[in-house]
Amino acid sequence: MADTENQECSARTISSLGDITALQWDLCANPESQPYNPFVSHAFLHALEKSGSAIRDTGWLAQHILLENAAGELLGILPCYLKSHSRGEYVFDHGWADAYERVGGRYYPKLQASVPFTPATGPRFLIPDCPDRPNRLRLLAMGTEAICGKLGASSVHVTFLPQEDWAAIGNQQWLRRTDTQFHWHNDSFGSFDDFLAALSSRKRKNIRKERRIVHEAGLTTTHLTGSDIQEHHWDAFFEFYLETGSRKWGVPYLRREFFSLISETMAERILLVMVSRAGRYIAAALNFIGGDALYGRNWGAIEHHDCLHFDTCYYQAMDFAIANKLSRVEAGAQGPHKLARGYLPVLTHSLHYLSDPRLSKAVEDYLEHERNAVAEHGRALSRLSPFRSSHESEEEDGF
Repeated sequence: MADTENQECSARTISSLGDITALQWDLCANPESQPYNPFVSHAFLHALEKSGSAIRDTGWLAQHILLENAAGELLGILPCYLKSHSRGEYVFDHGWADAYERVGGRYYPKLQASVPFTPATGPRFLIPDCPDRPNRLRLLAMGTEAICGKLGASSVHVTFLPQEDWAAIGNQQWLRRTDTQFHWHNDSFGSFDDFLAALSSRKRKNIRKERRIVHEAGLTTTHLTGSDIQEHHWDAFFEFYLETGSRKWGVPYLRREFFSLISETMAERILLVMVSRAGRYIAAALNFIGGDALYGRNWGAIEHHDCLHFDTCYYQAMDFAIANKLSRVEAGAQGPHKLARGYLPVLTHSLHYLSDPRLSKAVEDYLEHERNAVAEHGRALSRLSPFRSSHESEEEDGF
């Protein structure tokens, strides 16, 4: 166990979610003042560990950092893993690792502060409701630097964190990085048709065509949440996940037990979209329900049907968000193809602490150029928005 003393506070690591109660963890992870985030909950992270999905043997050794005062009161947490590779992160640093090792450095192990296999923005510096959050944030970052050295790690990478924490901590030691995702924003739509009405004619007609193709293929879609999700649904989903994941990544990250565990502990936060044909399930999409957003995570299918992926993963998520008055849908990493379907570009943020000043300087110079390129790319993508321009009338648009 690593420790560092700082201003009457200490930072230490735990190597299992079992070493802390769900109540202690969740008071930090999801304080009442913030919208609920399912991925930093004790239930989600513990399921990754208990199922064998994110453990030492898969290259994800838990080293969660706890900040405590002299009385042992928990002041904050950084969910963190000591890693021997860079897979399952969605913020790519392979080039940094290769360059550092070519000049004799040792990039691994590194500390990864993230939710494994989950490219969704959410709290990383987990701090309960309190008046001195900025100070705790600073102390937790300082404690993390010290623990990085004690563990012999080359670096710390905090990925998919909120912009305000990114701005508050980022400096010459903690380097700032950005990237782009595509999110759908619910502009108080009363129905899916209301959303379609906001699009240009060509985009609206294309989406209607895609949904019609799925319907005419004889496919039936069902939304399952809570206790309606049974083990046979997970059996079917896992078959789809393995088939699709094997083609995309080679080895799917999540074990079958993971899905049973989250179904036991957080089923009310799960939306499982199941697709059947002739009474047999053939595809599914797994979503998680946050306080103000729906998060699309995994999808799979054992039959190919035109437009099935678009409807199951994007349009069904929009339907659910509208019906449940959620402000947005985050559909995961990648995907300029999402733009034509109403998902607009947004920035994602990460922080990187590199203990070797030579590597840090080289990466800092690179990131400055990369941030400018990402910003320009985002502006270019925004100009391709599928929504009607303000001067385009409904009559001109063929509404």
